[in-house]
Parts: sequence; structure tokens; C-alpha cells
Amino acid sequence: MGFMYGSEVPEGQRHTGDQFAAGMTVLARGEEWLVTEVGHTEHDGVRLLVTGTSPLVRDQTAIFFHCPGHLDTVEPLRAEDTRLVPDSSPGFRRSRLFIEALLRKTPVPQGELRLATAGTHLADDLLYQREPARRALANLRPRLLIADAVGLGKTLEIGLLLSELIRRGRGDRILVVTPRHILEQFQHELWTRFAIGLVRLDSAGIARMQRQLPGGRNPFDYYPRVIASIDTLKSRQYREQLGRVTWDAVVMDESHKLISKTALNNKLARVLAPTTHAFILASATPHNGDDESFNELISLIDPTAIVDPKQRVTPAQLADIYVRRHKMSPNVAAQLGTEWAERAKPLFVDCPATDREEEVLDELYSTWITPPPGRPAPVTGKGSRLFPVHLLKAFLSSRVALQESITNRLKSVGNNPDRVREAEALRRLAELANRVTDDDSAKLAALVKVLKDEIKVGPRSSARVVVFSERRATIDWLYRQLPARLGFGDPPQNMGGEQGVIGPVRILHGSQSDDAQQRIVKDFALAGTDVRVLLTSDIAAEGVNLHRQCHDLIHFDVPWSLITIEQRNGRIDRYGQKISPQIRVLLHRSANPDHEADERVARVLTTKEDAAHRTLGESAALMGLRDEEAETINIEQAFLDRRDIAELIPDEPADETDIFMAGAWTDDGDAAEPGQQDTSVPAVDDVLQQPRLFGSTREFIEDALAEAYPNPADSIGLAWLDPADYPATLTFELNRDGARLADLQRRLKVLPQSYLDQRRILEHVTVTFSPDLARQRLELARKYNADKPKRRGQGTKEQQYAESGWPDISLLTDQHPVTEWLVDKVLARASAGTAHARRLTAPVIAAAVPDPVFLVNGRYSNRQGKPTVLAWLALHHRDGGLHVDDREFVQVLHDAQVNREMRMSDVGDISPLEAHVPWVVQEARAEMARRRDAEEGKLMEPLIAYEQRLKQWREATGARYEQLTLTGIRESAERRITNTAVAIQKLLAELTTDGEPTIRIVGVLVPQRLAREA
Repeated sequence: MGFMYGSEVPEGQRHTGDQFAAGMTVLARGEEWLVTEVGHTEHDGVRLLVTGTSPLVRDQTAIFFHCPGHLDTVEPLRAEDTRLVPDSSPGFRRSRLFIEALLRKTPVPQGELRLATAGTHLADDLLYQREPARRALANLRPRLLIADAVGLGKTLEIGLLLSELIRRGRGDRILVVTPRHILEQFQHELWTRFAIGLVRLDSAGIARMQRQLPGGRNPFDYYPRVIASIDTLKSRQYREQLGRVTWDAVVMDESHKLISKTALNNKLARVLAPTTHAFILASATPHNGDDESFNELISLIDPTAIVDPKQRVTPAQLADIYVRRHKMSPNVAAQLGTEWAERAKPLFVDCPATDREEEVLDELYSTWITPPPGRPAPVTGKGSRLFPVHLLKAFLSSRVALQESITNRLKSVGNNPDRVREAEALRRLAELANRVTDDDSAKLAALVKVLKDEIKVGPRSSARVVVFSERRATIDWLYRQLPARLGFGDPPQNMGGEQGVIGPVRILHGSQSDDAQQRIVKDFALAGTDVRVLLTSDIAAEGVNLHRQCHDLIHFDVPWSLITIEQRNGRIDRYGQKISPQIRVLLHRSANPDHEADERVARVLTTKEDAAHRTLGESAALMGLRDEEAETINIEQAFLDRRDIAELIPDEPADETDIFMAGAWTDDGDAAEPGQQDTSVPAVDDVLQQPRLFGSTREFIEDALAEAYPNPADSIGLAWLDPADYPATLTFELNRDGARLADLQRRLKVLPQSYLDQRRILEHVTVTFSPDLARQRLELARKYNADKPKRRGQGTKEQQYAESGWPDISLLTDQHPVTEWLVDKVLARASAGTAHARRLTAPVIAAAVPDPVFLVNGRYSNRQGKPTVLAWLALHHRDGGLHVDDREFVQVLHDAQVNREMRMSDVGDISPLEAHVPWVVQEARAEMARRRDAEEGKLMEPLIAYEQRLKQWREATGARYEQLTLTGIRESAERRITNTAVAIQKLLAELTTDGEPTIRIVGVLVPQRLAREA
């Protein structure tokens, strides 16, 4: 969120502003700023829109009004006035650190499409997972729908894309929106894999925020990077606050929940989309069968993608903004290796109905499902045709689910005289259901037998299993039954008024608090916790990772939807599952062959899903309905009509361009032929090799700590751990002897409070340069010492520490807060020198060069202040002229032996060099102008192409609405079109290179003189 100093007034009489230009560095309020826009006012002088460049205000946006004697005085820091200063630090360490810090801090320019961070994170570098980032960065704005099938790693793809945005200066403000039960899981992945810290605003986080923030303060303005649940943010209060802030990137996970135009979730998406540069949606089931709703969602990503919202989208319309692959996509399958074990064939467990269950089945079929001719089912009203199936499915789940359905239906029937027959039939069915005892349940008996005898679940076993049921009543009933039958004793006392949150048998459903849901999901991922059985509704079928300690899943009842079955199975059948997942299905069998609903439907659906999974990689496209509810209704109707379900569901999708099969589309928008290589997957060399002076991040960190703390062992307790056990691992304290590292603590406070407390992160930090060790500690955090005594409740701090699930050692990457803290610390020292001298400064280094070499950074920026043309130049002063070195910038430094082995040497009289500075700046500007001319075509090409696309969209959309006869509707549509076009044209202007180049002399290399220790 920008802030303003002074007040803006209408343009009128102008004070001279010739001394200012976009791209210039200025000094104001003791800090450095980059000018992005120059304007004029009637009374307040020159209006300067600026972006902070010094550490204290870095990347903050401000407006200054330069008017001598009034308001703020803004001093231009001209490169021509740069003061050269000798460096007295050992081995010119301070200068080397300064140059390295500038290289690390300078954003990757706008036109660079290669990935800058791929392969640097604590995640397997899979080529197919790079594709979403590559596709997004190639767009005018990084906006994309990631629709990869279940299990491919959408969270990792999102993490990589966010990392790329951060490296480009486009990720300072990030909002991630997820379902509440996966808040911590998502936050955990982004931190442990990518070192991206997000403030979690769940119920506990919001309560803490309300205590800490002043009244009326917008929390989304205060916290730059946030993760929150869609259930929280969709409320009117938070939607209004979100509408008043801007973001660099917004991620909305499980985005199929946004599709209904009247839903609060959709309203939230429509509030957020205009406030952000990058807009990333993710869902394995991106389409709900309603083309108009889906197109409206696509329009939030790119307003020009859809002309007629009522028409089904084509591959060409989605080519740039939609990515979908599945497990069997050629380039995906080739990279999975042993990290995704092949799923075993599903096992069907027959559950022969007991006598009392047969009585219920007889009543259900004879009265409700297949009544005799002339006596229709005793049901009327809305949804009457399918209600008998709902009763049957409830009983196939459990008799308690049936009892609940009957009770709810009787409430709706009431004393309606037109529904007396239905009420009587319901009461008769209820009497039969009430006779069925727990011991009469065939499915319960079969479940216990499978758990004990096949999966070996019990007090002395670590085996785990996920049990799915559609019915909350069934889940609660199983929770009461299973613990004692499996030898665990009675269920533990409720925790916080909620059952199933602790103990060996847990339950997960949508009515639980977010704290309970997150704890259950986290505990199931930890090997050392006591949870053995997770009873869950289909809330866990979306987004939850349950594969880390589990490879067994049981469908206690089967949803009549291929999409839901696939989503369920994907909880354990996903990337990272190293043991072959085993799916089991409980089938309620009847002695009467006409009463075999589970055999007719559940077995067929499970078999169809499994076959499609093995041949196509997914089953969601088979029926072509794209929506779980639509599939369910279709199958229920077919069941009542006594159609063959196996014939209803084809073995292959009839529509090859179905949205669920879009992974087969190439970049040209055409359906790929079978076996054709997916050209959208990037090559290995599509990774940008970033310029670095230091040989490694470790060398930079070591020298930066030594420069900041002359004796770091004493001042901050810096120590390297035993390399035999902890290779390349260091630790230091944040509160030793008053040397409180407040800035680093502030950066780390975005992490969960429980993590900060349990791992004592704000007291000491332990980081490693070894990816292998970081992986080991992450895995260890997921399976703490199983010999520890099991407990119930909160436990001691030591127990919580062991069970955190968050690692005690993190990988020190370029993006880690510790690295960023030291980069800013190095630049802060240089910035302090600039502020003191009121002019730019540059160090002079004695190196292995025959003539002086001026090291220069030049950049052109767009009106948003982001670099478009960037160059690191080395200008040699020899033979009375200046010559631009053709070598890479860092190669010049390496060849000059600017490294850690340098010895101090006298740099001599530098006043003649300082006299050349204006000349150097002039030549650098000329070189930057040449480079801009050379790159202008490449930079303008996507802007011109999008401008043409906008024109075509505006003409096509306008022509469509011209046909409307209602004047009000037509005028409203025309206003929408105009507003969209104006907004995009403004964006195009903002992304165009503007102003003069920013030139900064970052150092001067001079020939070494007689070596003399400084």
C-alpha cells in the first residue's frame, strides 16, 4: 500500500522539474528512492512517485512533493557526482560484499522468461513442475489456472512461481487463500520447501492480530505476506478490507469453489482479482459443468480471454492461462521415478447383509426403489424422484445415517395432509432401522476385520489407514465403535468441546474448528503421533496430503461420482508416496440379487476409476459432466431407470477437448496426438544462471557475518556444528548480550507462533547449506522419536517441541530470511555512507587489471518502477578512451582475481579517476541506449500483441452486445467493456519502458601497486 507525503493538487502553474526524471535516484528523508514518475502541481512543486531502494524503505511506494522551502526537499543523487572511496577492509571484503549484495538484490528484468530459482529449493526439481511458472511469466501479467490432476504437486508449482515473482521484485506482498483445513499444510510447504514465510490468519492468528494491531488498522496492509482461509475472508468485513489494499500476487487454492457467481467465495475472488498483479488459481477439478460460471472465473484471470461467456471455451482461448497434466502425461510419467509408487488393484470386501439388514433392504426396495406396478413410491414434492435413492445410499453407509435421513425428512413432511402416506412409510422404515444393532452391521464387522487382520491396526502397530464416508452420522458412529473394537479402549475426552481431535482414532469433517482440522491433518502427517485411523468426510478429499505415513485407504461407502472417488484416492495416491497405495471398498451384499446396489454401482464406479487412472491418468473426463453433483444425479437417475452403469460410463472420454483433458493441448492450442511429446515442458537450459561474484551462498554468508560482527562467536554465538553429523551447518543466537537482531526477528515473526515457541526460532537460528541434511531434518520433524511416551492433550513444551512437525534446521537458500537480512545489512552500510555524503559512493579495489575498470549497473524501468533493460557493465579506461568489455560482468571480476584470496594493496591517488566519473556515466548512458534499442522489439512484442488482442476482443464483445434490445443492459455492458479496455491500456502503458536509464557506479578496479598490507 503506497503512502503520501504532502498533498496533491490539480495540475496548473508548474515549478521547474527538469532536474528530475523517471529512473533517477533521489535522497529524501535520509533514504534512497527510485523515481518512477514525475508530475507537476499548482502549489506544491514537483510531484514525484518513488519506490524505496535503501533497506529501511526498500520497495515501499511513496509520493513526495519537491518545493524548496516547503514540504519535502528531494535531492537528486546523480551518478555523475559519485564519490570514489578506498576500501580498507581485509581483502577488500566490504567492496566484494557490496557488489554481491547488489547482484543479489537487483530484480530479474521484465523480459527475462527463463526461471531464476529452479533447482535451488528443498524440492525435487521436476521439469513438468516448472511449466506453470514458465507459462505465467510469459503472460502480460502472471495469471494462470493450474489444473493439474490430483497428486502432481500443485503446491510445489505454486511455490516455484511465487519464488520467481519474488526474484523479479513482484512478490513482496502475497496473499494465499486456501480451505481452512489445509492452512498449516500449505504454509508448512511454502516455508520448508521455498523459505517463503506467510502470516497465518486462522482463528488464533486473527485473535492475536486483533490484540496487536491498533483499532481500525487494516491487517492486510500491515502484514505483507498472508495465508488465510476462504471461509474467513469471504465475510463482508474482510472483503471490504481486502478491497482497499493491493497485492503483488494472490493465490486461491481449490478454486472450483469460486465458480458459482452468487456465492460469497466468488464475490471474494472478484474483489481480489483487480487488486493484484499475479492471480493464481489452482484446482484439480476446475470446471463444475456450468460453462458460463467457468468462463466468468477465467475472465478474472484474463478479461480478454472470453468473448461470449455462454459458449464453451476452446483450447486456443486457454492456451496461455491454463495448465493441466495428469500422471500418465508423457513428460510427467517419465519424471516420477520411484517417488510415486504404482497403485495396487482395488480390493473389494464383501459384506453380506445380516437378517435385520435384509429386512431394511426389502422395505427400501419394495416400497421406495422398485415398488410394484400401480403403487408408486410414497414420496411427493421437490426432489421426490431421487429421494428413495438417497434413503438407500444412507443405509448403505450405516443404519445411523438412514435414521438421520428419516428424521430430517419427517421434519420436512410435518403434518402435511398431502404427505400422510410418505410419513407412514418413513415411520415403518424407521422401525426396521431401529431394530438393527451395532452388532448387526455387516460393514462394521468387515471394517474391524480388515483393520485388525489385514492392515494390522492396533495398539502395538504403527499402521495407519484413512476411512472415508459421505455421512457425518456414519463417521461419528464409527468413532464411537472402533477404538474399543481395535483394542484402544474408550475414546478420549473431548478437546475444546470437540471429539476426535486426539487419540488413536480421529475424525475430520467440515463442522470442526480450523484449529482442530489443522491439528488432525498435521498429526496424521507425523509418524510419532498416536493417530492410527482417520475417519473423514469428503472434506479431506480436497487438498489434504495423507500419504506421508499412510498407504491404505478404505471407502466405507462409495460416492456415486468418479470425480469424488478420484479425489479421495488421491489423498494417498500422489507424488511422494513410496509404498504402493492400496484402496479397499466395502460392498454391502444382499442375498436378493435385485438388491445389489453396491454391486451394480459402487463396484462399477471403482473399477472404472481405476482403469481410467491407469490408462488416461484421470477419470474426471469420462462422463463429460465436469461436476461431482451432476455425475451423482446422472448415476442416481440411471440406477432408478435400471440402466447398466457400466454402459453409462464410457471407457474413454467422448470429447477429446474436454476441460479435464486439457493437458493434452500444446502451446498452439491443438490437441496433441497420442504419444506426441508435450512441447510445453521446458528444457533444462531454460534456467537463468544468475551473476554471482562469490563462489557460493555460503561464502557470502560467512563474509557478511564476519563484516557485520568482527568476532561473531562472541557477539552472536556463531558456531559451526560437527560436520560429521551436521555438514555445512551453522547456528547463532538472536538475543546474546544485548545484541538483539531485531530486524532478523521481525522477518521470522511471520512463521507460526507455535513454531517460533516450540523451536525457539526467535532465540537461536540453525541453518544448513546441505540440502541432504535439510531433507533429513524435515523428515525427522515428521516422525519424531516413536519411543517417546504417547500423550493426550497439550503436553509439555518439550513434548510439543518434539512433535512440532516443523524442522529445527532449514536450508539456507538465496531466498531465506537470513540471507535476505544479510544482503540488506550490507546495503544498509553503503546506504548510510550515501546519506552521510549526500552523494552516491563507489569503492575502489586494487585488482589484477592493467588499466582502471569502472563497474557500472544500468537499468531502464517501466512506469511501475520495475526493470525492463538491465546491464552490468565493465568500462575499461585505456588509450585515452573508454571501452565496454564484451565479457560477462562477473567474468571480468573473476579474471581480475577479485575474490576471497585478495591481499590488500594501495589504490594510489584516486582523484584522477573521480574526475572521469561524469565521462563514464555519459558512456554508460550511451551503451544503455544502444541496448534498449536492441531489446526494444523483444520487449514491445508481447505488449503490441496483447494490444491487438484487446482490440479484437473489444470489437467482438461490442458486436455481441449491440444485438441487445434492452437499452439499459446494453449500456451497462458497453461500460464494462470500456472500463476493461481502459484498465488494460493503462496496464500496457505502465509496462512500457519509460524515462532515462538509472546509472550507478558500483566500483572501480585499479591496477595493483606494490603490495602493502593495509
